[in-house]
Amino acid sequence: MAETLAPAEPFDAESPWTALKGVSSVRVAPHRGPLTGAITVPGSKSVSNRALILAAMAEGETRLSGLLRSDDIFWCGWSLQQLGAGISFDGTEAQVTGIGRKRPDAARLHVGSAGTVARFLPPFLLAGDQGRFEVTASAQMSKRPVGPLFDALKAGGGEIDFLGAPNCYPAVFHGGSFRGGEISISGNVSSQFISGILLGAAQSESGLKLNVTGGIVQSDYVRITLDTMAHFGVGVAFDDEMTRFEVAPQTYRGKDLVVEADASTATYFSALAVATGGDIVLSNIGEYTRQPDYAFHAILELMGANVTRGATSTRVQMSGPIRGGFEMDMRPLSDASLTLAALAPFADAPITITNVAHIRHHESDRIAAMCQSLTKVGITVEEREDGMTIFPGKPRFAVLDTFEDHRMAMALAVLGVAGDGVELKEPGCVSKTCPTFFDELGKLGISTDMLV
Repeated sequence: MAETLAPAEPFDAESPWTALKGVSSVRVAPHRGPLTGAITVPGSKSVSNRALILAAMAEGETRLSGLLRSDDIFWCGWSLQQLGAGISFDGTEAQVTGIGRKRPDAARLHVGSAGTVARFLPPFLLAGDQGRFEVTASAQMSKRPVGPLFDALKAGGGEIDFLGAPNCYPAVFHGGSFRGGEISISGNVSSQFISGILLGAAQSESGLKLNVTGGIVQSDYVRITLDTMAHFGVGVAFDDEMTRFEVAPQTYRGKDLVVEADASTATYFSALAVATGGDIVLSNIGEYTRQPDYAFHAILELMGANVTRGATSTRVQMSGPIRGGFEMDMRPLSDASLTLAALAPFADAPITITNVAHIRHHESDRIAAMCQSLTKVGITVEEREDGMTIFPGKPRFAVLDTFEDHRMAMALAVLGVAGDGVELKEPGCVSKTCPTFFDELGKLGISTDMLV
């Protein structure tokens, strides 16, 4: 049954789709013995947001299926509705009537803690019809600077007023001001800045020539952006090194799309198979995905796992000791850094994670947060600016902060299942990308106790 998106003020990160409301903490019990079973992984947050935004900015109708049903998607959908897009949600499906370049005279939008949405909407707000668009964010998101994106948009004529700290939300975007042209941006902070500019560039008056310096953090996500743009009828010219992109003014066209499973979320369940000597099948993600975190399975093979990759499914089996004693550059799949860190204590030798200094600026300072958490459960860890080294040990029970970070919560749950259990404070943060996470643990036979 189709539902109406109706958030209650004051707005922050939580939405009507938030899971675990009223739950102050969750105790995750240790699991003795191999975990076995099949998991249907929720839809990709990255693809869901891109598809929903482009369907709304297209001309015509689009039916999306397999969408992630999470806080981020709620705020994305609600904001697009405020711009005039017709969006009807029914579970993990949505029927979308696009608005093209049309915009209302004014609108108030809210992006919650959705970093993807916060970076993807501004170019569309500035490049479309004239209007005044005030965008607010959660308290957490409002602390995260988005200066490189805003500076690049202003270089193309974009007019942005900040209502608080410079280069942060809340902000006002003036429609019709971003003309495009030739601009430059560094790619070593976030690929989302590049994706956002490319997505909106097709609706700019002059089109865009974008020069990227310093390489691109997680360039695969830019390729996902290009694939999604192509699906909706917009082409982008770019060189092999992805240092120069050209987008002519074009029109997005509605087209149905099935969203694939989230490879980042899949890592937690694959790690559980390895940590417990189990056998887990991911029933809806396979080897042809472009999502970079799927490469986590190659790391699991290095640790001794047997991974069977199919076109639409993946099986992870583990027997014998978990091998460590290696250093891993996690820059290409940095969202999986916390998963590897949670699995590392169970290996037979230290594991070093490198080249992920940028994850200090995500929902939390993920390097510091994970090092602090591992220390609390009795694991020796050496923190560095760009990563950490984790030494073998037996994690003991502890009450841990999730740092309002969905990936910290899910990674620490893996640590607790394979160790002596864990109590996680404010577990509702998993609603950002996987509201059903603790339910999925239950399907595998893991005991969880919700505390109010």
